[in-house]
Amino acid sequence: MSDAKPRFKVTIRCNQCGEKYILRGRLNHEGGFDTGFKRCICGNEKKLEVDVSPE
Repeated sequence: MSDAKPRFKVTIRCNQCGEKYILRGRLNHEGGFDTGFKRCICGNEKKLEVDVSPE
């Protein structure tokens, strides 16, 4: 068996424009989640609401 890290369902909502993203991610070394998400289509990088649940 492999040592695969568990995946999580990560929901990101922009507090500026209301856009919603649903991604899959894995826990990283800093305690956050790696999803590949950089910024919202409106350019917002900071004011984001993040909800995480196990997949």
